[in-house]
Amino acid sequence: MENTAFTVLYEDNHLLIVNKSPGILSQGDVSGDASLVDLCKDYIKEKFAKPGAVFLGLVHRLDRPVSGVVALARTTKALQRMNELFRNKETEKVYWAIVKNKPPFPEGTLRHWLLKDEKKNKTTAFKNESPGSQYAELDYRVLTSVAGLWLLEVHPLTGRPHQIRVQLSSMGCPIKGDLKYGDTDPNEDGSICLHAKQLSFQHPVKKIPVVVKAPLPRMGLWKYFLKLDL
Repeated sequence: MENTAFTVLYEDNHLLIVNKSPGILSQGDVSGDASLVDLCKDYIKEKFAKPGAVFLGLVHRLDRPVSGVVALARTTKALQRMNELFRNKETEKVYWAIVKNKPPFPEGTLRHWLLKDEKKNKTTAFKNESPGSQYAELDYRVLTSVAGLWLLEVHPLTGRPHQIRVQLSSMGCPIKGDLKYGDTDPNEDGSICLHAKQLSFQHPVKKIPVVVKAPLPRMGLWKYFLKLDL
């Protein structure tokens, strides 16, 4: 199924995994805008003609301007087990990011202590631990460069709020379109060029390996890199 909000990538009786479009909330907030969870509930209700309420648990979330893989659980058992996989770091997440400056090295590891200001919804990165901060680590490598843009593959080793956005910015490589973390030019659609490309894990019920890949958005600066989208 395709619509303007998401595309289904994987589906069974336990899980629904989708490719979220940029600009869509993962779950509802004070804005009252339709969320991915609500839209996916509508999809399940219509597809299976369910008369009552649909259960759907959000396993993890993406920031509103970010696109890519989002996993949802269709049963409480699957949700509990998926939460355990994420909590125990038994999943592997891969992101692609377009940045405006050349990274200092072709590949590397970034380590920071992150502190989020909940009122401003913004995270600050520190080199050393500070009160209330959380340790954050990611690996990155440069995939290619086109038209003065650099495409990075990012492997977050921790899952902190705005982690990839603030850590790449702290390296001097803000994500294109990300005005909150250092870019100066917005993307026309309000998105940022960060895409959750792949999610790998052991199925919580079937106990088989699952690897889900999300195609890049067919819009904006991503057009320079669609040939790499395998």
